[in-house]
Amino acid sequence: MKFMRGYITAVDWFNRGIGRIMTYGIFAMMGILLWSIISKFSDQPSLWTLEAAQFAMVAYFILGGPYAIQMGSHVRMDLFYDNWSLKRKATVDAITVFCLIAYLLVLLWGGLGSTAYSLGYFGSDPLGFFSELITGTKEPGTLERSRTIWRPYLWPIKLLICVGILLMLLQALSELFKDILRIRGQEI
Repeated sequence: MKFMRGYITAVDWFNRGIGRIMTYGIFAMMGILLWSIISKFSDQPSLWTLEAAQFAMVAYFILGGPYAIQMGSHVRMDLFYDNWSLKRKATVDAITVFCLIAYLLVLLWGGLGSTAYSLGYFGSDPLGFFSELITGTKEPGTLERSRTIWRPYLWPIKLLICVGILLMLLQALSELFKDILRIRGQEI
């Protein structure tokens, strides 16, 4: 129980901090899109603004997701849920969080494979590739670039997506631990 409480405290603190920082990401997107409008009216449109706004939106969404889970601001069917006791809510939430964890694990595996591909790895063992990349025994191959005229490298945004999925997975485990403590009748 002590481990669960420590884990909940650490993960919730970290994701709350990242989430609050990401709330200002909307201003980054607004700035990029404002620059796009200004540059179009000056007859010198910027080529990078649309894709940069998309990257900013992905970062805003994926890094804000764990904070949304923590705050309970995700979509929930409240027709029956609101009338249930705390213990019943925790039991149902504990069951559904297993589905979320399974989904996030599959999503993370796919994200790691896609990130490895963007770094020039075309094999079937992305974890081995990343361990060799970190230890310095492997160099990245041809880096994947976007097919737009701006042609940015794609590995930074793919890596950011993997980090966001990992943070969401950690937050899902935190929510599972909270539900376990609620089922046992303990305060969180």
